Amino acid sequence: MPGCIAITIGDVTGIGPEVTLKALAAEMSSDECRYVLLGDKELLHHLNSQFGIHLSLDDPRISIVNPRPAPIPSDLQAGASQAAVAALAWLRAGAESCLSHDANALVTAPVNKEAIMRAGEKFVGQTEFLSEIAHTQRTSMMLLGSDDLGRWLRVALATTHVPIKDVAAQLTQEKVERAIALSVRACQDLDLRRARIGVCGLNPHAGEGGQLGTEELSIIAPAVRAAQKQDFDVHGPLAADTLFYRAWRGEYDAVVAMYHDQGLVPLKMIGFERGVNWTLGLPFTRTSPDHGTAYDIAGKGIADPNSMIAAFRLAKVLMRP
Repeated sequence: MPGCIAITIGDVTGIGPEVTLKALAAEMSSDECRYVLLGDKELLHHLNSQFGIHLSLDDPRISIVNPRPAPIPSDLQAGASQAAVAALAWLRAGAESCLSHDANALVTAPVNKEAIMRAGEKFVGQTEFLSEIAHTQRTSMMLLGSDDLGRWLRVALATTHVPIKDVAAQLTQEKVERAIALSVRACQDLDLRRARIGVCGLNPHAGEGGQLGTEELSIIAPAVRAAQKQDFDVHGPLAADTLFYRAWRGEYDAVVAMYHDQGLVPLKMIGFERGVNWTLGLPFTRTSPDHGTAYDIAGKGIADPNSMIAAFRLAKVLMRP
């Protein structure tokens, strides 16, 4: 029996609904998967017509569910509180549908953190929000993308949405060990032949033996040694400025980065249009496109759906019916 993917349409004042509809139109012709769209039905029909997508929203494989009774106006300003609160409600409903096994995987369109917090909601990011709902803290973000020649980068983050000034204080051996272990599991889930993991240092040149910082000696190296004792093929800490190049060339199957931009900048350089965010460690599969709400092009019908398509396809590979 085909699996079911729950899809949250994200912040409706951004490009989330557009890339969702475009990606779904591209995918519906090639599979028998069922899809549950979590969002406003009237708005989705309106946008489907406005953008000329011609997706058959009455297809029996598609259901549209809105856990919020109030409809969403189609003329909201970018970052409107009403859109932010609705996006959060749809995200919660998507997670709950997976936890109750009504859906096999969750694909989430972009939300805007600033808009959600401005609406009075406590919010760090979708990864943290979903982890809280699932009652687990053993999660990590992995970003995946390939260049035009099919060379991949797979990057897991030891810390996620943390200000740079706080990264060193929040980095722990446990977090690095967790990101390593989840990266190994991710490689296995992807049926990769091996699971060779490279671990970044935090400081320039991986600390230069303690001359440029001691986190490599006190946190990262002990985490790597602990992982090696579990027979993981893991190496580091290595200077990030060369590790990503070596991973891109195929020496490593995944990289563990210490903070958000250390990992995402190289990933987006080689795979921006097809990058996918995968939340490791949840009790269900969750993927999302590796881009934001893009308010500047919202409503113009020009948003590129390829990252959302990639998120759908990864979810199908990973989900367990």
